[in-house]
Amino acid sequence: MKNFKNKVAAITGAASGMGRTLALELASRGCHLALSDVNEAGLAETAQMAGKLGVKVTVIKLNVADRDAMNAWADQVVLDHGKVNMIFNNAGVALGAFIETVTPAHFEWIMDINFWGVVWGTQAFLPHIKKAGEGHIINTSSLFGLMSVPTQGCYNASKFAVRGFTEALRQELDMAQCGVSATCVHPGGIRTNIAKAAVMDKSMDKATGGKTEQARAKFDKMLNLTTAESAARQILSAVEGNKRRVLVGADAKFLDKLVRILGSWYQPVVTLFAKKGMLG
Repeated sequence: MKNFKNKVAAITGAASGMGRTLALELASRGCHLALSDVNEAGLAETAQMAGKLGVKVTVIKLNVADRDAMNAWADQVVLDHGKVNMIFNNAGVALGAFIETVTPAHFEWIMDINFWGVVWGTQAFLPHIKKAGEGHIINTSSLFGLMSVPTQGCYNASKFAVRGFTEALRQELDMAQCGVSATCVHPGGIRTNIAKAAVMDKSMDKATGGKTEQARAKFDKMLNLTTAESAARQILSAVEGNKRRVLVGADAKFLDKLVRILGSWYQPVVTLFAKKGMLG
């Protein structure tokens, strides 16, 4: 994928954040769009903004955890656009919870969206992308797919799973030499609404001394480092360069190096900072 002009990209989680900025950046480069999200109002806004840039835009309300719906959407995208070259499996949610007490419903919820949504999106779109003869699969993991953090065990599990899945996928595509490739995205702190929209398990109140919302605010501030617009440009640059993974933001690059240097010893360092953050 050396350029995006007259290509067709499908994007999940397109109503806001990185999904929206990816859509607008692609549209500015002449790429047609198939957008999905559960947030119909936000999705309509993204479509209206992208449509002004002169590309064809189609939208659908979609729960990425629904495999049948994802398969139907992939087929519909090809019917609407004639082909599809890229799928950005970008939709994701966050959950603050202790592993000992997290409810099965919360754990299943985050895995269904963050991991299975990526799997279903990949499987639904890959055959169509192969038929197009040129394309790319872009799966969003996280900085927390490279390192683990207390109270983020469920989120870590989902994002580490996306990393392993995408790295294996890339190797299989390299073996097949089918004109399709894959990139795993590891964003650091991006200015989106993911922290504000995160679900907080009741156990967080006990750990934070009843200061769950203050902890949420600190987490949101920590994530407010790289603009979503800059993140989108970095991701598309990685696709153009056929990178196996992209670390988005200076914090992601720094912490990735720290984990590589310290190995498992990064864990007590993170534990110390997390404990101070919760109790401070």
